[in-house]
Amino acid sequence: MYTAHPDRYADMPYRRTGRSGLKLPALSLGLWHNFGPDRPVETQRAILRRAFDLGITHFDLANNYGPPPGAAESALGEALKADFAPYRDELVVSTKAGYLMWPGPYGEWGSRKYLLSSLDQSLTRMGLDYVDIFYSHRPDPETPLEETMGALHTAVQQGKALYVGVSNYSAEQTREAARILGELGTPLLIHQPRYSMLDRRPESEGLLDALDELQVGSIVFSPLEQGLLTGRYLNGIPEDSRAASDSPFLNSEAVTEELTGKLRALDDIARSRGQSLAQLALAWVLRGGRVTSALVGASSARQIEDSVGALAHLDFDAEELTRIDAVING
Repeated sequence: MYTAHPDRYADMPYRRTGRSGLKLPALSLGLWHNFGPDRPVETQRAILRRAFDLGITHFDLANNYGPPPGAAESALGEALKADFAPYRDELVVSTKAGYLMWPGPYGEWGSRKYLLSSLDQSLTRMGLDYVDIFYSHRPDPETPLEETMGALHTAVQQGKALYVGVSNYSAEQTREAARILGELGTPLLIHQPRYSMLDRRPESEGLLDALDELQVGSIVFSPLEQGLLTGRYLNGIPEDSRAASDSPFLNSEAVTEELTGKLRALDDIARSRGQSLAQLALAWVLRGGRVTSALVGASSARQIEDSVGALAHLDFDAEELTRIDAVING
């Protein structure tokens, strides 16, 4: 029987999410990949245990995570039952709905029908009465935002979610979502955008500014840019890498000589700070406190340990930031 480490809260920083009472660990565990039936159950459970032992209290999912869709939620449900039942009140479990989950006109996007049906399915797979955060995973261009936000509000009213969030929404869409939710009495807690040293759209498109103005938290996904910022691609494309498999999320054509040169230069900066490239990338998105938490994935417990190591050095001086910008923009 798993017993959590007694000092699990000793070193992990927790950041308040917007103006809410909820604090999230600076690093959260995303179950996007590595939690399907193609991965050994013991490896999955070892990752979850090690994360929690290191103070990572937040497990982030979506209805379609796996693969196949639903598998990650089912895997977490088994782990909750086997290892984490005594610790449920110490955990923040989030899930999302928005992308294709089942066939037909009610299996994706942002209708009330889809969102609330999906949440019920997610709760069943995880064996939970409620999730801590329920997200609209993407904006629906054909459904009124009032309907989508109304469904999130209903999830809270029904006791099936404690907080609500949005993901992949623009700054303008986020402002409007926050307005609608505020009028309903269910504040927008958090936004989950893609953000990394190589993808700065939340800065350039004004999303981070909007979140600051709204006092809404943020948790960023792909801070390691699908593995590009882990150091695996410093000498080309490894045979067992995501890019080598031409994944829909990262293909070999993206790993150009120019990009490899930038990755090597960033790795030099990381080494000068006593960090790995992955640790540098995580520290960079967490710099200054604008981002509440960064989502990391892991295929082993050791990767979790390396990610947590980034938290020992989150500060950057002006020269380091200038060097990073010069590499990225050069």
